[in-house]
Amino acid sequence: MEKKFVKLVSLLLVLCFSPFALAGHDYGQALSKSLLFFEAQRSGYLPHNQRVTWRANSGLNDGKASGVDLVGGYYDAGDNVKFGLPMAFTVTMVSWSIIEYGKQMAANGELSHAMDAVKWGTDYFIKAHPQPYVLYGEVGDGNSDHYCWQRPEDMTTDRRAYRIDPSNPGSDLAGETAAAMAAASIVFRRTNPGYSSVLLRHAHQLFDFADKYRGKYDGSITVAQKYYRSISGYNDELLWAAAWLYQATNNQYYLNYLAKNGDSMGGTGWGMTEFGWDVKYAGVQTLVAKFLMQGKAGRYASVFESYQQKAEYFMCSCIGKGARNVQKTPGGLIFRQRWNNMQFVTSASFLATVYSDYLASSGKPLKCASGSVPSSQLLSFAKSQVDYILGDNPRATSYMVGYGNNYPRQVHHRASSIVSYKVSPKFIGCREGYATWFGRKASDPNLLTGALVGGPDAYDNFADERDNYEQTEPATSI
Repeated sequence: MEKKFVKLVSLLLVLCFSPFALAGHDYGQALSKSLLFFEAQRSGYLPHNQRVTWRANSGLNDGKASGVDLVGGYYDAGDNVKFGLPMAFTVTMVSWSIIEYGKQMAANGELSHAMDAVKWGTDYFIKAHPQPYVLYGEVGDGNSDHYCWQRPEDMTTDRRAYRIDPSNPGSDLAGETAAAMAAASIVFRRTNPGYSSVLLRHAHQLFDFADKYRGKYDGSITVAQKYYRSISGYNDELLWAAAWLYQATNNQYYLNYLAKNGDSMGGTGWGMTEFGWDVKYAGVQTLVAKFLMQGKAGRYASVFESYQQKAEYFMCSCIGKGARNVQKTPGGLIFRQRWNNMQFVTSASFLATVYSDYLASSGKPLKCASGSVPSSQLLSFAKSQVDYILGDNPRATSYMVGYGNNYPRQVHHRASSIVSYKVSPKFIGCREGYATWFGRKASDPNLLTGALVGGPDAYDNFADERDNYEQTEPATSI
């Protein structure tokens, strides 16, 4: 009996003094680490204050063959291609995060890093938009890039630049980039008003381009089809861009656009259970619901109420109280698909968090199929998803690299899996990377701090193996 008592006391002591006991997760640390990941994804000339020091300059001739300077921007995931659609979505979402939670980021000492992450993207978009109706939407192509396993600093792959223009339209790409520029213009309004107005000018032009010359971008930039095919089409991006331009300018033109096109473009019709780089409807519906709750709908109140009903359809589906609920793993994680599933988790958690705040400030509950639900349930759902990602799951695995003790060590990522250029500048050829580095069973030589990987399968299983790209590849859009 005494032995059992001693065991119990020692177990309690371990629990009380373990870092995750009672105190929960260190969200401040997770935020700091997540922003570091964007620095690891930088292409171009790295700045003097670059914190991810194992990276070096890369992609310094991007755009040259087309007579345009496309140096900069972000590598999308574990490869070295610059894909415009997910890059723009990433910038829109980081901007939205700052707009909503910039004060909290500042209190944590991270606001300047978050703004740097946005500006690294928008500086590139300014270059990629050299004329009102021309936008470069991709540098490099997935097929030739995936044939090689090389550090960005050694790239020998084709770096052709692909663009949209009036005869090769891409309303989804131009619309998302307009949304990114409009959202970012709000971020820089106080600290850098000149830059903010430049971003807004690009946003207006890009929206005009997207709306006037309609078409799916992957019909014009066909090399994107295998990697970032626009399945939802472009209507959601046109509404999304209009919502962000209204948020940035209060210009009634964009409010009218949302009201007049809500039905025909699906804003009031599509009840969604996902939100991500391709399908923006839930994001549009959340923003329009905010305009309604802020009393800005005016004579369009009835149309905006239809948007709000669809926003709430999404929210209710996330917390399991909807007409059609999102699928979850036995451990409680949203599960949408095997490849890069975590993108849907983080995007849904963000929408649930902001919508919970919007409801709380309007004093209204969430209306679900099963009845009214307090807004705090949305926040509890978001917290459950974040806690799962950070390690509260059946495998006790953190899916954020560098957070906690048990996180992925063999990330499907060229730069982190090959010795740093700073350590060994010796050139590594296209196939040499596969032979020497890809198949190694050891941990990555460079820690890709803050990266969120694709995550577990529908049953909470996860294999930490570099060739398991569905689960171990990170991406900026996550």
